[in-house]
Amino acid sequence: MDWLLAPIDPARAHEVGLAVSWHGRLMVLAWAVLAPIAVIMARFFKVMPRQDWPRQLDNPTWWRSHWMGQGAVFALSVLGLALVWQSSRPMLWHAVLGYAVFVGLALQILMGIFRGSKGGPTAPSLRGDHYDMTRWRLRFEAVHKSFGYTLLVLAMITVLMGMWLANAPRWMWLGLGFWWLGLIVLSGWLQNRGFAIDTYQAIWGPDPVHPGNRRPPGWGMRRPLEEKPCTELSRAPGSRSSTRNSKPV
Repeated sequence: MDWLLAPIDPARAHEVGLAVSWHGRLMVLAWAVLAPIAVIMARFFKVMPRQDWPRQLDNPTWWRSHWMGQGAVFALSVLGLALVWQSSRPMLWHAVLGYAVFVGLALQILMGIFRGSKGGPTAPSLRGDHYDMTRWRLRFEAVHKSFGYTLLVLAMITVLMGMWLANAPRWMWLGLGFWWLGLIVLSGWLQNRGFAIDTYQAIWGPDPVHPGNRRPPGWGMRRPLEEKPCTELSRAPGSRSSTRNSKPV
């Protein structure tokens, strides 16, 4: 127990003030816990385990979890930064990376706001950036996803640098390491089990009449019913593709 409670660097004392300690807690909660969960929800739960897909389309659970989770990350980051705004502690590279990650998160939110219109058979207008997979939408998805994964890695590095500066006790390092390892294993298992279903098909189904289904899926994404004939899917009882999804494009 004494070994776990001891700081990671025995040559330094683990002495931080109230503001710095709460800064660390808020940032760990935001970037080490909530941010990766929000990413996992967006990648692997566009179709929920009990959802009768493709009869039941466009389940918003993943979308709400993603934007609410990242919104919480932004709010916690603002609070965490406010706590150390006037701090005189020497933390140059930790501060540089921290501000870079925060600015990156703000840009991600702006990109999400200006991602374009949705459109589709269930919208007031069939035309839409997402339904038609316009150039704007394709660029948004490429930048938003790659930038998001990059920010997550930079945030993890920043958290580790902060823990080193604070000379956090060993149990914190072990706990965070096991948590991240668990998330990596979970992500690998979900990917291997085929939970990464193509966003476009999760929303509008696999019918090739939809323009986005004529494009290849994103990296590592599945279209599990693509091999089934369109007529079989469109005749499934309760399928939206048998009604609204049959509109011309």
